[in-house]
Amino acid sequence: MSKISIIIPTFNEAKNLQELIPYLLKNASSINIKEIIIVDGGSTDQTQEVVNVFTEVSLLHSEKGRGKQMNLGAKQAKGNILYFLHADSYPPENFDNYILKSVNSKTQAGCFKMSFNSSHWLLKLSGWLTQFTWKISRGGDQSLFITKALFETLGGYNEEYKIYEDNHFINSTYKATNFTVIQQKLTTSARRYHIKGIYFLQYHYSVIHLKYRLGNSPQTLYDYYLKHVSVKN
Repeated sequence: MSKISIIIPTFNEAKNLQELIPYLLKNASSINIKEIIIVDGGSTDQTQEVVNVFTEVSLLHSEKGRGKQMNLGAKQAKGNILYFLHADSYPPENFDNYILKSVNSKTQAGCFKMSFNSSHWLLKLSGWLTQFTWKISRGGDQSLFITKALFETLGGYNEEYKIYEDNHFINSTYKATNFTVIQQKLTTSARRYHIKGIYFLQYHYSVIHLKYRLGNSPQTLYDYYLKHVSVKN
């Protein structure tokens, strides 16, 4: 029987975890969920205290870096389906059933379509575009489910990418399998856009996409991110 391991990389996400963990426990069946794994990258907030409240959730400690954190979670996961989720993203109700139905139909990897918790036209457009299977429409905020077997075959996340690790890995999944977009909506936070400015941030994300496609190194992408996008949390 297929079981899902939910893997959430975190860094100072205590406030979001207080809301996300109960949401996940309420909106999925314990029959389908093997475990929820929080992989923390050295938080200085109350992350550990929040996680310790929930006996259904385990906490792993890792070097900071989402690629490293998610790889560690995948290595420790006992489920045969890995579900990578950001701490500020809420999958649809019964998300576990949608994932299992997709995997049982011979899909090895996929995501949900997405919307931001914002009414701004540009973010609504960005969310609308995620319903399509185009690679350009993908991103880690949409979450990612993948069979553990395929994840291991692909070698996991490239840890050289301190940012853009999601997109880089998803590119590999597109080459390896029939990637699917489940037409149920995940909602993610627009908090970074509110802090940095929607047009400003969208421009710099586009530049990072372009730099990646032009073959710039992981370090070049990270340096650009630190200069223009990074927000302290």
